[in-house]
Amino acid sequence: MPRKKVTIVGAGMTGGAMAQRLIERDICDVVLQDDPQFAGTMHFGKALDESQASSWEGYSMRISATDGWEETANSDVVIITAGAPRKPGMTREELLNGNADIVAAKVSAAAKASPKAVLIIFSNPMDAMCQVAMKASGFPRERVIGQGGALDSARYRYFVADAVGVSVRDVHGYVIGGHTDTTMVPVVSQTRIGGVPLTDLLPADQVQGLVARAMRGGAEIGELYKTGSAYFAPSAATITMAEAILLDQKRLIPCSVWHQGEYGIRDVFSGTVCQLGEGGIQKTFELPLTDDERQRVVAAADATKELVKLLN
Repeated sequence: MPRKKVTIVGAGMTGGAMAQRLIERDICDVVLQDDPQFAGTMHFGKALDESQASSWEGYSMRISATDGWEETANSDVVIITAGAPRKPGMTREELLNGNADIVAAKVSAAAKASPKAVLIIFSNPMDAMCQVAMKASGFPRERVIGQGGALDSARYRYFVADAVGVSVRDVHGYVIGGHTDTTMVPVVSQTRIGGVPLTDLLPADQVQGLVARAMRGGAEIGELYKTGSAYFAPSAATITMAEAILLDQKRLIPCSVWHQGEYGIRDVFSGTVCQLGEGGIQKTFELPLTDDERQRVVAAADATKELVKLLN
C-alpha cells in the first residue's frame, strides 16, 4: 500500500513541533512547506535535523521540506499553521484579515496539489479561517476541520485533573463553541472524573475558576513566554486529530465544523464533538447542555458570523 503523507504548511515553532510529534509516531511521511521569503531555509533545517534523529528514535518514515507544492502532492492530510502568531495582549480577532489572505493562498495551492486531502486548520482566528479555507479549497465540510476544541479541551482537562488530584486520563470533559478567549464553552455539566460529575467533587466557585483559566489558556501561555505563543499543547492536539484521520481511529474529539443544524446553528464554523476517521469528520455529536451552556454556544456562533463579516 502507498505510504500516507501529511503536509504541514508553516514551519514555525508550532509547525516544527507538529512535525516532530508526527514523524516520531512513524505512521506517515511528513512534508514541511513554507515560504522562503519568511522562513528562509529554516524548514529545510528542521526537516534535516529531525531526519538525523531517526537513528535513535527508530522511525522509518521520511520527513522533508519544500518551498513549493509538487512535493506535497497527494497528501492525505494538510495542516495549515501559516500566519502571524498571536502576540501578548493581542486577541485572535486582531489577526483576522492579514491571516485570511495567507490562509486563502496556502489552502488554494494545497488543494490543487492534494484534491482529496483533509484540511486541519490551526491558523487564527481559527473558526473564521476555517470558512476562508473551505471557500478557497472548495472541499466539503467533512474535509475542513478546525483544531481549536481539541486544544481548549486539553487545557481544561489538565486544570481539572490538577485541581482534583487525579490522572488527566480519567478526566472527561469537552470545550465547544468558539476558539477565542470569550466564546469557548467548557461544558461543566457533562464533565466527569472517573464517571463522577465534576460538580460533585469541587465547589462552584472553584469550578468557575477552572473554567475562567481554561478560557484564558492561550493568553496565559503568551504572557509567560513573552515573545510568542503556545506550541507544545497545540501540536499535541493537532497531531492527535491527524492520527485519528490517518488510522481511521474514529475518535471523538471536539473540533470546529461547518454547522448544519447542530444546536440549531447553521452556516458557520463552531466547535462540537466530532468523530474523526478516514475522510475527516464522519459524524457530529450534540452534547446535552444546560440552558446557559446552550445560549453561550449559540452566542459563540453568532460572534463568529459577525467576525466573518469583517473579512475583506
